[in-house]
Order: sequence, then C-alpha cells, then structure tokens
Amino acid sequence: MIWGAMSSAGVGPLCFVKSREIMEHFMLPSADELYGNADFNFQHSLAPPHTAKSTKTWFHDHGITVLDWPANSSDLNPIENLWIIAKRKMRDMRLNNAPELKAAIEASWFSIIPQECHRWIISMQRRIEAVIDAKGAQTKY
Repeated sequence: MIWGAMSSAGVGPLCFVKSREIMEHFMLPSADELYGNADFNFQHSLAPPHTAKSTKTWFHDHGITVLDWPANSSDLNPIENLWIIAKRKMRDMRLNNAPELKAAIEASWFSIIPQECHRWIISMQRRIEAVIDAKGAQTKY
C-alpha cells in the first residue's frame, strides 16, 4: 500500500505503508508542509483502518477535523484522479523488481505539478453538484 497527500499547493511525500505510524510520521509533516499553520480538513478513503476507533481518537487528540463524506465516493476524492495520472505515466514501463517499481511510482507522483492538484481541488463544487444530480450514482469524475 502507498499513502500520499495532496492539496491545491501540490503533492506531498509518499509513504510505502509498513506500520500505523504513518499518521504521525507522514500525514502530520505533510500537513505542516502543505498548510503551515492554516486550518485544513482531512479527507480519507474510509477504508477500515481509517475509520477504526483508534484512528478516530488519534485525529481527535491531534485536533484534526476529518471531512464527513459518504463511503465509496471516489467521485468526491480528488486524490483518486492523481493516482490515475500517476498510473497512466507508468503504463508502458517494464519494471523488473520492487525497487524499480517504487522508484517509478515516486517519479510519476512527483512529476504531478501543483496546478494539476489545484485543478482537481477547485473541481469539488462541480463534483458535488454532479453527485447530487446523479442522486448518488456514479458521475464522470
């Protein structure tokens, strides 16, 4: 598994997940880098580890507001578009081992420019309207 962060200012670091320390060692530093002292809302994919009681407690204890949004709503999660972009950049690569794969993932992720991130963030109003219009069904996003 890979954890990544993004904001309208660009992408944050990637973490190739090995432990639950990801929030402490990657999410918080990424938030500091991307937002400084500004307030932000955290959005996650609602995977079971993200919704566990211990994770909810961790967010509460650190004063982090978690965006309340419906499960399985990739339409409303702009980072999913960045993963698609990163995967597309790797489509024709022939990789021989795990280190080559990791390097290719990092190279494709960090080639995503801040303007691309900003574009997906500002699309949220249109995404929300599209989901409402589709009565919760899948949209073009």
